[in-house]
Amino acid sequence: MKLIQDISFKDKTALIRVDFNVPISKNGIINDRTRIKSHINTINNIIDNGGKVILVSHLGRPKGVWEKNLSLKNLVEAVSFESKRKVCFLDQKIGSKKLNEKISLTSRDEIILLENIRFYKEESSGDLLFCKNLSRLADVFVNDAFGTAHRKHSSTFHVAKYFNEKCIGNLFYKEYSSIFRVINNFSSPLTAIIGGAKISSKINVIKSFMSFADNILIGGGMMFTFIKSAGGEIGDSIFEEDELVKAASLLEMAKKNNVNLIVPKDSINSRAFVDNEDYIISDSKSIPEGLIGLDIGPKTVSEFKNIISKSKTIVWNGPMGVFEFKNFSTGTKEVAKAVASVTKKGAFSLVGGGDSISALKKFDLSSEVSYVSTGGGAMLHFLETKKLPAVQAILD
Repeated sequence: MKLIQDISFKDKTALIRVDFNVPISKNGIINDRTRIKSHINTINNIIDNGGKVILVSHLGRPKGVWEKNLSLKNLVEAVSFESKRKVCFLDQKIGSKKLNEKISLTSRDEIILLENIRFYKEESSGDLLFCKNLSRLADVFVNDAFGTAHRKHSSTFHVAKYFNEKCIGNLFYKEYSSIFRVINNFSSPLTAIIGGAKISSKINVIKSFMSFADNILIGGGMMFTFIKSAGGEIGDSIFEEDELVKAASLLEMAKKNNVNLIVPKDSINSRAFVDNEDYIISDSKSIPEGLIGLDIGPKTVSEFKNIISKSKTIVWNGPMGVFEFKNFSTGTKEVAKAVASVTKKGAFSLVGGGDSISALKKFDLSSEVSYVSTGGGAMLHFLETKKLPAVQAILD
């Protein structure tokens, strides 16, 4: 698989698929520029080596309909500031003569930013004419959008077949190699920490971990589906009724595979989903009616910290509780501190998923782990299937 260092960009135009899907308010204010910043190295590297760049990205889920607040025009100032370059925003239709003319008139030192690729219905359908028209804009295809690597969309997958020269960018390589290391070159014991509200989106990745993880620690709202499947009383806590059978089968699978799958022994419960609400601690299998489990309890925190402290490789996706609320943030905070501590001692830690990243930032621990993945969905897909469509498109 080629990297940008393997290609000469001198006097060539590169079509770079980036992931500028940043959190943005209705009035166009960007709340977090992390994803923009993460691509600057790839962009500047290609320009500094004589190339011209055209950026393609999505923002939100407009589903083929133009939406003012999701226009990439809202990102021009931020991209220009972070790259220290002039940004030329072009909203002419892909495939139009006018777009080609505008691109030819821009200088090599400018960054060309096209309109939100998801304003086109052809993006998700993989329309081949659309892909051809997109490919005609450049000489080289560079995929730096790891966060979309699991999707077979026009700009992430299908367009690659129309390029003779194609490679992955620097961010994509960092993301891919970090997860590849967890799958293929990890040190034992390996501990997977899986949290979040729903088990339905994590079932397959938990199954995948059964084949190589030593420990799987379950937290967040999904823990109650496991507990309910085993006959526990969970009060008014959230659970997925349709996933009870699968949760029970995962518990059995862990026993057969000799994997230490830990479901929290205790929980912190409240009468309402409100910040600073009074709470009680109970056995997680005996939560009184009228109470909602909102965080893992102190016994579980202690057990999780002990397991993490002995691990050589850690993968973390999903919070342990409602960490946004002060009274229910302890579980996530303590797990984050434990991961940071063992990383400092030489363990490799990979953290992914929007909520997990937000938690690291909140507790000022982002720089204390080995790698923070910006592509939560792609990370889970890679861990589940051991492959990514976008990578295959570059290799073909």
